[in-house]
This record gives sequence, C-alpha cells and structure tokens, in this order.
Amino acid sequence: MHQPIYKFLFGAFAFVLGAAVGSFLNVCIYRWPVDLSINRPRRSFCPNCKQPIPWHQNLPLISWLVLRGRCANCGAKISFRYFAVELVTALLFLAIWQNFPWQVAIAYWVFVSFLVIGTFIDFEHFIIPDRVTIGGVIAGVVCSVAVPALMQTDSPLAAGVRSFLAAALGYVILLIVLEAGKIAFGRKRIRFDAPTPFTWTKRGDDADFVVGTEESLWSDYFAREKDRLLLACNEARIDHHTYGNVTLHFRYDRVTAEGHVMMLDDVTQISGVARELVIPREAMGRGDLKFLAAIGAFLGWRAVLFSLFAGSLLGSIVGLITLVVGKPVWSAKLPFGPYLAFGAVTWMFFGEIFLRWYGTLLNP
Repeated sequence: MHQPIYKFLFGAFAFVLGAAVGSFLNVCIYRWPVDLSINRPRRSFCPNCKQPIPWHQNLPLISWLVLRGRCANCGAKISFRYFAVELVTALLFLAIWQNFPWQVAIAYWVFVSFLVIGTFIDFEHFIIPDRVTIGGVIAGVVCSVAVPALMQTDSPLAAGVRSFLAAALGYVILLIVLEAGKIAFGRKRIRFDAPTPFTWTKRGDDADFVVGTEESLWSDYFAREKDRLLLACNEARIDHHTYGNVTLHFRYDRVTAEGHVMMLDDVTQISGVARELVIPREAMGRGDLKFLAAIGAFLGWRAVLFSLFAGSLLGSIVGLITLVVGKPVWSAKLPFGPYLAFGAVTWMFFGEIFLRWYGTLLNP
C-alpha cells in the first residue's frame, strides 16, 4: 500500500537532486573552458553584469522560468543552456534511479554528470577538458572497484582491471582512427571561385585568420607541430613586405615566403588576396579519445564499441543534414563528444535489449 508513495518520494528526490547537480554542472560548463575557479567566487554570477545571484534567484529550473530567462539585475538574456542542463540532468537522475539498483544508480549519477559537462562544453567550445576526460577515467575505475556490478562481476579487483582495460581500449581504438584519418584525409584543398581577400592578425598568443567571410582562430588549424597551411596568393603583404604571385607556407609559429622565413611572433599582420588554400585537419580532437576512455571505464568494453558505432552513425546523419540544409562552410567544425555521450546513454538503458536483438539476428 505504501510502496507507490515511497517510489514517488524517492523518484521526486532523484529529480530534485538531479536539478541541483545540474545547477552545479552549469558552473563547471561556464568556468572550466575559460580557466575560472569553480570555488571563487563561490556564488553564481550573471555572465553579463557579473553581479552575484542571490539564492532565491538561483533555484534550479524554477528561477529561469520565473525570470523568463533574464538576469533580475541587468535584464540581460540568460542562455537557455542553463535550463536545459538542469532539466536533462534531472531527467537522467530520475530515469537512472528507476531502472538500476541504488549502488549502480549512484555510480551512474556520477557518470552522467561527466557526460553532461563534456557534451555542453564540446558543443560550445569544441573541446573536452582533461578535468572531464581524465577525471572521468579515474572516477570510472574507482566506481567500478566500489561497485563491481558495473563490470558484471562480484570481485572489486576484477572490476578495476576490466574498467582500466576498457578505458585503454576506448583510447586506442580512437587513436587508430585518428592516425589513419590523418594519413588519408590530413589535408583539405579549397579553391576559391574568385580571388578572395584574407587577413592574419596577431592577437596575444594566437591570431585571427579571416578568409572572405569566414573567421577563425589560427590555433584551430594546428593540432600537431608538423602541420602546414598553404596559401596561394595573387598578392600578399607581410607587415611592410609586399609580394606578387606567391605561395605562403605556414607553420603555427612561422611563415615562409619566397624562401624567406619569418617568425610569426615578429609579425603583426598578414593580408592579401588568395586563390587557393590548403589546410591541415584532424579526424577528431584528442579529447574525444579520452572521453571514450572515460565511457569505457564506467560501462565496459562493449559500451566502447557501441558508443563508437552509435555516435558515428548519429554524427554522420547530423552532418549530412547540416550539409544539405545549411550553407557549406569549409572551416566548420563538428563536435564528436556529444554523439559519443548519446551512444553511452543509449547503452546504459538499452544495451541488453540491443544485445538480445543482435543475438537473434545471428541465431534466428
């Protein structure tokens, strides 16, 4: 008679706890990519006016709805992402609590917290910080030792070993994909329909690189020290040096023009008109390798394979839709971490169903 009441109360607690955790995850998502401490300042603040937000205006889910997504102090718009993170985390916490034993559920709460942080940072900044990936691997091994059921065993030692090996498998598989992709598709050649103006402007330790209407950071093109970028120009100007028909050979820290090497630290601006561009590119970022390793540390080797397959499938579908619907942009980047996270969550809830379905295909 009382069981439905207890079930409702514990479910409500899981949802509220998830929303509260989601509020904290928002702090990590905002601060970690820009190297801000999550402890200082302790209170959340408006991204626009920087004023601390009092507790009664920082209630998970409720405050964003009541304030209609705006700061109560300056009226600036607060991104929908804050509400979305809290809602997604709350729903995941509730679903996990309803589908798994409590020990496993607590471990999975830790896991999805890492997934949510990595997913939203990757969407916004196209990076996954080591605090998420390496931290996720460590947390996965520790949780597996504490809750061996995560690795389908009763032995903490066996669970720890399996967790570590699954993490290594996830890293190695994507490392092979990364290196093979670099060999096969490591350069992209863009021929412009008409001569196109470009500028390279130094900005601190980086630079702004603008070609036509497309703007990007210089560091976006150089994942490896040996990467080269080539710019075939009708004319070019490097500070006070002017060149006619020339191909500029760039490394991250230097440029070569007609055999003359100049360090980019000594250059303020490069401009001109280009007819062709050859850029280095990677199949994915190295953060994705460690992200899949963290998935393996929590879910095991089968989840590594499934997450890679499901993430690649979903990423390909989204990429094709973007290509068909949107305007082609040669400098566009697609985050892969969110698709890996999708595969991991799908495996958590439907992995056994998938295995049974796949087994019937092999043995009808």
